[in-house]
Amino acid sequence: MIKTGILTISDTRQEETDASGKVIRELLEREGFGVSDYTVVRDEVEHIKDRIVHYADVLGLDLVLTNGGTGLGPRDLTPEATLDVADRQVPGIPELMRMEGLKKTDRSILSRGVAVTRKNTLIINLPGSPRGAEESLRSVLNVIPHAIDMIKGKCH
Repeated sequence: MIKTGILTISDTRQEETDASGKVIRELLEREGFGVSDYTVVRDEVEHIKDRIVHYADVLGLDLVLTNGGTGLGPRDLTPEATLDVADRQVPGIPELMRMEGLKKTDRSILSRGVAVTRKNTLIINLPGSPRGAEESLRSVLNVIPHAIDMIKGKCH
């Protein structure tokens, strides 16, 4: 089972009002992923970095999915925080999410989300809207298990 952390980045949402986190969790659980932790943090670079590092280094999760903070707003800094703690980038994942999103809305190209590795953890930034988060995750869900196996040196 793939151990996953969900990290919602928002200045306004709490866990009980976070529709995106709920959609992500439900999709993961239907697909057999294990959700080990779920947290909401403010749009603050240090909060985002601290939680990603905790998920990867302390909890040793296989996958971290962030949602929110990937747009063009002045407080949308999730990609920058993610890159600050990354070992390597995985550009094909966000490229595919944007490409699939473009089939539904041209606004998908405004997402600045990234995908990276940190140690043995794959970290993917998803959009903050419930529909955008779900559609983006669905577009890459089938490659995640193989990516994690590769990160851990299990296959090539």
